[in-house]
Amino acid sequence: MHWETNYISQGAPRLKGGYKRDGSSHWLTRRWTGAGGRLVLGPPRRSLMRPQDPPEGGPAAAALPALETLKQRACESVELNAERLGALSRHIWSRPELAYEEHQAHDAMTRFFSSGELPGAAWAVQPRYKLATAFRAEWGTAAPQGPGPGPGPLRIAFLCEYDALPGIGHACGHNLIAEVGAAAALGLKAALESLPQPAPLAVQITVLGTPAEEQGGGKIDLINAGAFDGLDVVFMAHPSQENAAYLPDVAEHDVTVKYYGKASHAAAYPWEGVNALDAAVLAYNNLSVLRQQMKPTWRVHGVIKNGGVKPNIIPSYTELEFYLRAPSTRDLSVLTEKVENCFKSAALATGCKVEIKGGENDYYNVLPNKSLQKAYQENGKKLGIEFISEDAILNGLSGSTDFGNVTFVVPGLHPYFYIGSDALNHTEQYTEAAGSQSAQFYALRTAKALAMTALDVIFKPSLLDEVREDFRQVKLKEEGQINPVEPNKESGIGIGACASH
Repeated sequence: MHWETNYISQGAPRLKGGYKRDGSSHWLTRRWTGAGGRLVLGPPRRSLMRPQDPPEGGPAAAALPALETLKQRACESVELNAERLGALSRHIWSRPELAYEEHQAHDAMTRFFSSGELPGAAWAVQPRYKLATAFRAEWGTAAPQGPGPGPGPLRIAFLCEYDALPGIGHACGHNLIAEVGAAAALGLKAALESLPQPAPLAVQITVLGTPAEEQGGGKIDLINAGAFDGLDVVFMAHPSQENAAYLPDVAEHDVTVKYYGKASHAAAYPWEGVNALDAAVLAYNNLSVLRQQMKPTWRVHGVIKNGGVKPNIIPSYTELEFYLRAPSTRDLSVLTEKVENCFKSAALATGCKVEIKGGENDYYNVLPNKSLQKAYQENGKKLGIEFISEDAILNGLSGSTDFGNVTFVVPGLHPYFYIGSDALNHTEQYTEAAGSQSAQFYALRTAKALAMTALDVIFKPSLLDEVREDFRQVKLKEEGQINPVEPNKESGIGIGACASH
């Protein structure tokens, strides 16, 4: 007798726009064959195989490889908790809160992990962890028996975002990020709790609630506060229009420019004034001319936030805000210098004074980890996820995220996942999609793939070694390029926009 893995293609959930099929909506099922064996087809509503029921005629441990059994248990746990996970996501989605103000989301997340209704042993929850709207939840396995103290635990972390955008709510689907992080952590915990004996090494699962991705860089605040110290691997998944194990999210520099002139009557005594609006317009036009010399991978976009008071008053003050993006911090330093020269020359030409100020936090590009990406793709394909091609990854659009900073201090995986809608992030249509029931199918499937990949990291020592070596090599290469700009001075790399923008 034996077990066979089968992938039965099913239609993806229906949206208002019709029947959406991305070619990747498969359900993992198991078929047991042997004397009196029976075939089970179709998507079970809750679990794929109940942990307490071994196949007829023999124990489950003898029927499946140990690691595959654990992956199955992780998937079952995600399915078993689907209703409470969906309720958590809907709660956050229906109460959008801006960066550093996510008090209701924080409370919902900490209640979730403190709930006695969750299966298994309790989580140790720290509300308001280092930031008012951050949290930390932890659970760990016992250390294996043996002489001596043994090595410390392997520390696996899942990150949850939950801040929204002004005016349009969860238009980047951060409610789903929170749900996926929580679901993956529950799945991994359930798999480890199902072991009949302690794992070969102790494991600690950490869930970090990381506020303020859209504005400010909450993960950077937490890095500086030591929240990521001692972690071995970090996972987080972001909603998008496609499935990708990696997208080249870029480094980002936020800058505010203020011009100071002199007010005067625009008709009677214009020569007595110094026009700050002229400086702002010249700066904007300077940047337009600069674009011919910009690399195709560079981005500069901004707005004039203050352009004056009345047409008959020469403006004495104007303010602009710009985001600068480049694939690496080295490129970003070059771009920053060119852009700042555009701002300074506009002040010189108009006789205005200029103040150029960067943000407090640097958003770095996301470092790839080929070993983690490969493992995630292999697990995702088992669940029916179809990933975009390498060419699409290299040529695709990307944004910026403070998860990039995380990948400079600990190996990390930041995949993207389709949610059943072709709407673009940061639009009202994406807000609707992020709160839809259809998105649940894709979010929970992604959580399963993350939990399965975490199990690979735990039970394949060679993979963990490869992950660490990838991290070391990529970081060394990247840090050899870095020419950091000190924040809060005349220039600085700063506040970023959302990863899928």
